[in-house]
Amino acid sequence: MEIKEKRDGEKSELIIKGRLDTTTSPSLENIIKATSKSVKELTLNLSEVEYISSAGLRVVLVAHKLFMAAGGKSIIKNPSQFCRQVFEATGMSSVLNIV
Repeated sequence: MEIKEKRDGEKSELIIKGRLDTTTSPSLENIIKATSKSVKELTLNLSEVEYISSAGLRVVLVAHKLFMAAGGKSIIKNPSQFCRQVFEATGMSSVLNIV
């Protein structure tokens, strides 16, 4: 998995490429937690995520809860077809802010 960050003031976009699974999710979670200390809005660009497991879903939900609790905002941008199907099958599409 590769993660690139684009930052603009209090907004951060994490562009994720590859697999978001048990092996890679902890790295993303650490980055999200560190990012939450300095930004109010987090965008997770999942357009190049080819696979997301339950561990990856948990991290996406952690990001959502973390930013919402702090009065911020989390956005899921351009989820890949696989991610979109998983979000819909798990009911997370009604919880997350997907654009």
